[in-house]
Amino acid sequence: MVFKKKLYFLNPEKNEQELEVHRTKKQTRQIKISPLNNEREVREILSRKISGTYCGLFFLIPEHLRLGSWDLLKSWTGNDDKGIEPRIALQMVHESALCVHGVRPSRSLCNQGFEILNGLGHIATDKAVHNLLDTHTISEAKAMQIGLGKLRQASGHYKGNLFAYDPHRLESYSKRIMPFKKSNHRSKPKKVLQTFFSIDSITGQPFGFTIGSPGRTTSKASLELLDMMNNIIPQGGLVLADTEHATVEIMKRFYEDKNYDIMMPMSKTKKVMNILKQLEYQRQWAGYGIAITQYRLGNMSQPINLIAQRTGEVESEYEYNGFASTSVSSIADALKMLTRDYPERWTIEEFFNFEAAMGWDKALTLNLNIRYGKMSLALIAQAAAYQFRQKLPKPYKTWTAKHLADTIFRGIDGDLRVKNDTIIVTMYNIPEHLGIRKYYEYLPEKLEKEGINPRVPWLYNLKIDFRFK
Repeated sequence: MVFKKKLYFLNPEKNEQELEVHRTKKQTRQIKISPLNNEREVREILSRKISGTYCGLFFLIPEHLRLGSWDLLKSWTGNDDKGIEPRIALQMVHESALCVHGVRPSRSLCNQGFEILNGLGHIATDKAVHNLLDTHTISEAKAMQIGLGKLRQASGHYKGNLFAYDPHRLESYSKRIMPFKKSNHRSKPKKVLQTFFSIDSITGQPFGFTIGSPGRTTSKASLELLDMMNNIIPQGGLVLADTEHATVEIMKRFYEDKNYDIMMPMSKTKKVMNILKQLEYQRQWAGYGIAITQYRLGNMSQPINLIAQRTGEVESEYEYNGFASTSVSSIADALKMLTRDYPERWTIEEFFNFEAAMGWDKALTLNLNIRYGKMSLALIAQAAAYQFRQKLPKPYKTWTAKHLADTIFRGIDGDLRVKNDTIIVTMYNIPEHLGIRKYYEYLPEKLEKEGINPRVPWLYNLKIDFRFK
């Protein structure tokens, strides 16, 4: 594996056989490092104190232990506890937690504990990161998403039986020839990468994503999400989708699926509007009425359920909306779905607004296997950060990912030292009103009470504890 390292760390005579002849303008060299040498360097660095401003990221270590992130990364890379590749993957996870795209020495992450956080003696170069991602396939990234989803389900991150689908477009600056698209009719067309996400509408936590491409339509991408969700939550529920999901292929599949139902608004075509205007509506309250009928979508052999919604008290001001559903049987069901269930779909927009900076706001490369791997690793960062958020007081749980990264993950001064078999992370000047101390002080004992091994495998089985001053 290739790592960047400052020249003053190197002894050219001692390491001459290990060095590649390569020097950049930033006075760095590239070296090849073995798992044994990496362990020696990590232990050597830990034998000295480290001061830095990234100590807040060490709060994620116990969350990884609780979640099971390390085993997931080992499975994805095909390595064991000594391997370098899982540690590079963990570096990418923590890059996402910091809301940065790529790590370079010029960004001041060196020599402040960030490399130790990942169990590395140095920070991996962009080339090493790219090479690791390039060796893995799309199917492997999806398997990692499913594995993470099962871990999150076991950890209680998903509650209820309401789920949301929504497309999410990532702006791209790729030089490739590709179509330009508009996010709305007022915006300028630009290059974007089309993705499709699925989340729990109650907690706002994601199950996974797929990527749209010329070879993968909205229907195909959405049905891949359904397959993933059947693996993660086989008991099923109601999926709340958008207008563009109202296709024959999607409706057929959901009618056949025994676990999941779907509800989505229909396009206001002339045919649909004519049907909606001719129905007899049951008035629910002033200005609001509901009706149920059936509608034949495309070449489907069976008609679909169509929920009709009418708003307005004066006939000349009536407005109509139609919703396709696979699970409605009565007006009472329709009213519940329209007024209580469907508004929960907007939770997915909050997810994009709050969490997109972790790796879902820009597409720096359009190599699909690399993009899948990078974005899937960001899901692990988001899961660990979510567990950390649950320990913050209510006002701070609503911080955006960028605000959390700037305020805590990279905004706290601290130092690292080793005492016996434990890394002591000392935090300075953390506001008491955050209430973090009670969760992380004397951490090994707390983890043992939870039935979790307090030894950190990527830190060579050292424990970790926190002190606050």
